[in-house]
Amino acid sequence: MSVHWPIIRSCLSRPLSTVVIDDQRRYKAVEILLAAFHVADEIDRRSKTGTVGLLLPTSGAFPIAVLGAWIAGRTAVPLNYLLKPEELQYVIDDCGTDTVFTVGPMLEFLGGEPRVANLVRLEAMNFRSFPEPRWPAVASPDDLAVLLYTSGTSGRPKGVMLTHGNLSANVRQVGEWVDFSRRDVILGVLPQFHSFGLTVLTLLPLTVGMRAVYAARFVPQKIVRLIREHRPSVLVAIPSMYGALLTVKDATAEDFSSLRYVVSGGEPLSEDVFSRFRERFGVTINEGYGLTETGPVTNWCRPHEWRARSVGRALPRVEEVIVDPATGRQQPAGVDGEVRIRGPNLMKGYYHLPEETAKAIDADGWLHTGDMGRLDADGHLYITGRIKEMLIVGGENVFPREIEEVLNQHASVGASGVVGLHDPVRGEVPIAFVEPAEGQTIDERALLSHCRERLAGYKVPREVRVLEKLPRNPTGKIMRRELSAMVAADGR
Repeated sequence: MSVHWPIIRSCLSRPLSTVVIDDQRRYKAVEILLAAFHVADEIDRRSKTGTVGLLLPTSGAFPIAVLGAWIAGRTAVPLNYLLKPEELQYVIDDCGTDTVFTVGPMLEFLGGEPRVANLVRLEAMNFRSFPEPRWPAVASPDDLAVLLYTSGTSGRPKGVMLTHGNLSANVRQVGEWVDFSRRDVILGVLPQFHSFGLTVLTLLPLTVGMRAVYAARFVPQKIVRLIREHRPSVLVAIPSMYGALLTVKDATAEDFSSLRYVVSGGEPLSEDVFSRFRERFGVTINEGYGLTETGPVTNWCRPHEWRARSVGRALPRVEEVIVDPATGRQQPAGVDGEVRIRGPNLMKGYYHLPEETAKAIDADGWLHTGDMGRLDADGHLYITGRIKEMLIVGGENVFPREIEEVLNQHASVGASGVVGLHDPVRGEVPIAFVEPAEGQTIDERALLSHCRERLAGYKVPREVRVLEKLPRNPTGKIMRRELSAMVAADGR
C-alpha cells in the first residue's frame, strides 16, 4: 500500500480543516495537499534520480515535501541537519540524490550549502497557482518510501530502507493500539528526519486527520505556552525534554490537564523524572519502544496498562522474543536476554550494505536489536540496557542504566551517563559522568556516598566526572560512545 494515499484521502475528506500549526503559520488540509503537488511538479522538472533529499526544520514544510516526493514516485531522504558538514555531505552522496529541498533559515543554521545539483528553497517556489493536474504515483508495499540514515554504534551513517509497506503497517499498528481520532491534537518538537518524528508526529496525524502542533526548537517555556494555547490531547517527547519541562516554574497541573497520552521514547525514562512529573502535574508518562529499523514503534505502554519501567506490550502483528545472545535459546518470562523482533514494519535492510543487513536480520527474519530486556508473564517488555554497553565487573554483569537511575535520583544531578574503564583486576569498573541540575553544584563525594547506600559495592562508580552538558545525539539521547572516548583518551 502507498503510504501517501490514505493521507491524500484524509486531506480531501476535510479540506478546510487546520491540520498543521507550526512556528510560522497554520495549514489547512487542502493547502498541504496542493503544496505537495507543486513540490511533485518541481521534482519532475529538476530531478533525474530516484531519491529526493529533505533538509527541513520540524514544521509544516516537511509533510509538504515528503508527500511531494511520494506523489512524484520518489524515495524521500530526510536529512539530519545536526550532522557535521562532511557527514551530511556523505549522506547526500551515498543516497545518490541530485535534488534537496530546504528553506533559507536552515541554510543559515548550517552556515553553508551542501553540494548537490539542485538545491530548491521552498520559499522561492510559487505556491499560489494551481499545480498541474496529475494522478499521484502508486507504490507497491515493497517500494522504498524513505531512507533514514542512522549512525548506529559505529562507522558511517547507514541508510535504513523503510518501504511503503513498512510505514503503512506501522501507522496502522499504532492506530489500532491507541484510539486516536480527528478530535485529538498532538504536540511535538522531535526532528522529522528521525523515525519517531516522521511516523508518530507526521504520518500518523495526517492519516488519522488529527491536528499536529510543531515547534522547530525545544524551549521548555515555549512548550508550556503551546500546551496552554492549543490544549493538546497527545504529547510526544524524549526523557530529557520531560526533565526540562520540570524547570518551568509557573507550570501547573492545570496546564497538562488536557492530555490523554503523554508518551516518552528514544531512550529510557529515569524513575526520578517520571516520579516528579507525576507528583507535580498529575501526569503519568507512558514509555514506548522501537528502532529506526522497525519504523519505529514496536511497543507502547497504554495508560490503562501502565507498569513501572515497562515500555508496554508489542503492537499488533509485532513478534518479540527474548534470546540468550550467547546460546540463541529463547528465554522464559522474567529472564534477561537480547530483544529480537519481526513484523511487517521491519525494514527492508541497509542501503547498499548487504553484509550489515545480514548481521542485523537473521535467516528467520528476526531483527537482532542489540538491546537487552525481559518480558513478564503478560508480555510487557522491560529494556535493561545495550549488549555492547554492558559492563563485566569482577565477573558480574552490570548495565549502566541501573547506576544512572540511582545517580539521577540525587537532587544535584540533571542527567548522567555511565561507561566502563578497563581495570586489570576487575575487568571493568564503572565511571560516571554527570550533568548538574539547574542551579545545582555536584559534590562528587556526596554523590558516591549516595550510590553506596543504594547499589551493590561493585556497581558503585569508581569516580564521578562533572560535565556542564553531556553529549547528546539529535533526539537528545546521551552518547555513551563519546563518554567512552573521553575515558580512553586520558586512560583513567
